[in-house]
Amino acid sequence: MRMISFPALLISLCLATSAQADPLPPTVRAALQQAHIPLDAVSIEVREEHAHKSLISLNAEKPMNPASTMKLLTTYAGLELLGPAYTWKTEAWLDGKLEKGVLHGDLIFKGYGDPKFTLEEFWLWLRELRGRGLREIHGDLVLDHSAFQLPSFDPAAFDNDPARAYNVGPDALLLNFNAVRLHLIPDGDNINIITEPELANISVENRVKNTAQGNCENWNDAVSAQLNATKLIIQGTFPGVCGERSEYISIMPNHDYIYAVFRTLWQELGGTLNGVLHEGPPPVGATLYATHHSAPLSDLIRDINKFSNNVMARQLFLSLGMNANDVDASGSTQKSDQAVRAWLAQQHLDFPELVLENGAGLSRKERISAHSMAQLLQIALDSPLQAEFEASLPIVGVDGSMKKRLKESAAANHAH
Repeated sequence: MRMISFPALLISLCLATSAQADPLPPTVRAALQQAHIPLDAVSIEVREEHAHKSLISLNAEKPMNPASTMKLLTTYAGLELLGPAYTWKTEAWLDGKLEKGVLHGDLIFKGYGDPKFTLEEFWLWLRELRGRGLREIHGDLVLDHSAFQLPSFDPAAFDNDPARAYNVGPDALLLNFNAVRLHLIPDGDNINIITEPELANISVENRVKNTAQGNCENWNDAVSAQLNATKLIIQGTFPGVCGERSEYISIMPNHDYIYAVFRTLWQELGGTLNGVLHEGPPPVGATLYATHHSAPLSDLIRDINKFSNNVMARQLFLSLGMNANDVDASGSTQKSDQAVRAWLAQQHLDFPELVLENGAGLSRKERISAHSMAQLLQIALDSPLQAEFEASLPIVGVDGSMKKRLKESAAANHAH
């Protein structure tokens, strides 16, 4: 059986009821009633591929909060506006003279919004800097975030849980999603914890207790982490019978995180940094030393859509408004909003109800209708970039956010 697209999947489930007066299949209506969801709180449109009329339509033009399905608009617009081969760069500048491995001045990192500048890539890039001849930095580490013009960001604003990795805010110089991995390892009566990456000048205090019983599905609800000055305190309970588990948390501002990770990795590579951290652009007279390039956009949207990665979607959304031919090439929410609406107009798509805030769907404000989303999917289906877009979506019952869903259904392993 061929892999079918999402619109066709809905047809296969709902065609048998399309001729009934009731627009919804009885099983769907029953599920909504069981969940105490009124019909006026639901927006549904079902179309067959390439069809202009819907098979099932319920409140289809009503503006709704789309949650993470907003990423469909952001990633497809990214493919069209930036191209599947688009890459982001991160630059290293030297402000000072480099003599015999010693930089008499500052090392400057300038970011342009790379959505996936991971710990591994950062380590390899620092290794390259060492290979180019940089060893000792007799100056400061300077960070330039100016490629994104952003208001202040509160990671607790959405759900009052600022340590959750999904609440990390965008940044033009985002390293490793600003996240720390907590790896919990049962060892007899104890729970050992490995943190990755190690953060310079931050010690870990493990207060997690092993329990005989517990919830292995939501174990992370019983474990919390808090940064107290220079000490990361991890406390709570963990059922050792669950085996090894990992959780990602965000515990410090992005600039402090970069500085702590840099100091650790740079020292491991045999380098030294004599100065401190501050922020700003490369000054006049600074020289470009090395440039790191991200994976192409066609690869990165797989992470965004398969795993519903919020901060990567935010990074991509802000990049949509950056015009390399513009004197002011910085990205902002307003510029990205304008770029998406202009692109929709070029596609002859009219989404009057559309409200964009961050392009990720992790928002109380964003709105789109099921009718507009169906139109978007139809346009994507006919696009030369259809294969890249569809391959970025999770496979039902197999991977990503659909790995544990509908595993016993006929759609499992046969639909995106």
